[in-house]
Amino acid sequence: MLKIGLTGGIGSGKSTVSDYLKQLGFEVIDADIISREVLNIYPEIIKNIRIQFGEEFFDCKGTLDRRKFGNYLFKNKNKLLEYETIILPKIEMEIFTRLEQMKEKGKAVCFLDAATLIEKHLHNKMDKNILIWVDSKTQIKRISKRDNMDLENVSQRINSQMNLDEKRKYVDYIVDNSNGLENTKSQVSNILIELGIIKREVHLS
Repeated sequence: MLKIGLTGGIGSGKSTVSDYLKQLGFEVIDADIISREVLNIYPEIIKNIRIQFGEEFFDCKGTLDRRKFGNYLFKNKNKLLEYETIILPKIEMEIFTRLEQMKEKGKAVCFLDAATLIEKHLHNKMDKNILIWVDSKTQIKRISKRDNMDLENVSQRINSQMNLDEKRKYVDYIVDNSNGLENTKSQVSNILIELGIIKREVHLS
């Protein structure tokens, strides 16, 4: 099975490309979804959050306030690293369990959608890697509008990830998502054609 990593940065439009791949009928494993699911799959994660970070990030029902906790982590890099030691092993275990399940189902191709694919060295375990890139001005504008965040919080989120230009060094293909959806779809389709995953007539239909 061909394993293809799909990465980008917050606001780069990676989810848009992921949705397009699903529309084409491909399997996409979303690391962000897994990062939420593991909180239920492995109750010890929540227990460890309570112990190491306190009750202030839980509501009256005992549910983790992900937005509040996320803002705290992005302002405190050391705390973010501390949290990652708790959750990353579980996320990676789930990712590779699901990849193996796709292989057992006989899937020829599976994509892994992961914002920190390169930072966490998961790109080394993929056969090919694709970066969804945008210029910094577009990235900031999209995040501010989508998440209703001020510039300070937007900058903290962006700076917590590897710079998009730095990520270019680690991938096989780059999709410039600065110039509209149809242009982006065309670039993605051309990559799939080059890899022999789809035929040109599928792209043109």
